[in-house]
Amino acid sequence: MPKTSSAKPAARSLLKVLGVAFGIAIIVGNTIGSGILRTPGEIAAALPSAGWFMGLWFAGGLYALCGAMTMAELAVMIPKSGGQYVYARRALGEYPGFVIGWTDWISVCAATALASIALGELSATLIPSLAPYQTRIAVMTTLAFTAIHWIGVRSGDRTQQLLSVLKTLALLAIAAACLSRSAAGDVAASDAASDAAARTIPSGMFFASALVLSFQGVLYTFDGWNGLVYFSGEVKDPGREIPKSMMWGVIAVTVVYLALNWAFLHVLGIDGLSGEKFAAVAAAKAVFGATGERIVTVVMAVSLLGNASAILMQAPRVPYAMAEDGLLSRRIATVNAGGTPTTALFLSAMVSIILIVSGTFQTVIALAAFFYVVQYATTFASLFVLRYKEPDTPRPYRAWGYPVIPAIVLVGALGFLAGSYVTDTANSLHATYVVVASYPVYLITRRLVRK
Repeated sequence: MPKTSSAKPAARSLLKVLGVAFGIAIIVGNTIGSGILRTPGEIAAALPSAGWFMGLWFAGGLYALCGAMTMAELAVMIPKSGGQYVYARRALGEYPGFVIGWTDWISVCAATALASIALGELSATLIPSLAPYQTRIAVMTTLAFTAIHWIGVRSGDRTQQLLSVLKTLALLAIAAACLSRSAAGDVAASDAASDAAARTIPSGMFFASALVLSFQGVLYTFDGWNGLVYFSGEVKDPGREIPKSMMWGVIAVTVVYLALNWAFLHVLGIDGLSGEKFAAVAAAKAVFGATGERIVTVVMAVSLLGNASAILMQAPRVPYAMAEDGLLSRRIATVNAGGTPTTALFLSAMVSIILIVSGTFQTVIALAAFFYVVQYATTFASLFVLRYKEPDTPRPYRAWGYPVIPAIVLVGALGFLAGSYVTDTANSLHATYVVVASYPVYLITRRLVRK
């Protein structure tokens, strides 16, 4: 008598109930964290003028948009929840898919821990008496969003839309308040004054190096634009709604980033912004006085709430998809009546809480920067592989400017991967060792699951 297949369909499946509003909300929530409020000063310090500064942020948005519209082809062609793991497995095989899946999942769990820890720290900043309870607040934040997402995908959808709208309005309000204030001279005049004062401007290879490193910093703040692909199997009309959501989601993030950076320049000028560790606080203090820091802290808290919700909502989709494909225990593919992969959700929350309590999330985050670049490069390469291997597979949406634009984003990802070895050699090597060590883990897991 033949054995029962371990790939037996689950009693319940994910629900196809998500639309464009959720798609935009998850991209905004997943992308905009605290980075945009912190990093502009570092970027400005490496560049010669406000023109270069704003141009680099615009270029970052354009690169993210090209990447999103490239990845959208895969998300529509293979409308299955699970993120970039799904495309790597289809294009490159089971083991490459396993590597992308588990490194992505661990990285996302660490990002959840980071957002929750940051919320705990912000709580202590707003209410000093909460300082001894920062870790508890971080754990409670994770548990609260776990409960919301456990109820069902519709609950997560509504929560994410609300938090993303609040976040966007709060950030645009800061930008508007800064722009309504008298400028710190005219921005152009500020540039001229900077040049006249012999502002240090790198040249030749030094300038090229500074430009590349600055662009990496910009792209880091855009990371998260791929958030919707984790939910492809739950979108009502993937062929129409996924490309539209990814396009408008990235555009929305870019508009917010450009507005904030222009506002910071308007208030501080390029010299005042340059090297500022917390650009938003400096600008807010100039506009609101002593209460500026408190206002920015509240806005950061709202932003991070949306960030934590989005990341935790996407995390379980990766092990769920791997379990569906027989790479993890079938029990991890359990789905409740609300359309939530419950076992995968609880497992993701548990790992995030362990990282919070142990403090090891910082180590994982350091490795995750490398993993993310590998995942992007693998996904963009998968597009070319699948165009070659499966030319006749229906593609309701095709990537913009193929093969030129997909090649540009792939080369960009490979360039940043090489740059990681140069600028962060130790963590890049450690991450490489983790990838190499994953092969025996894959063999053991496969044997246990398929017994």
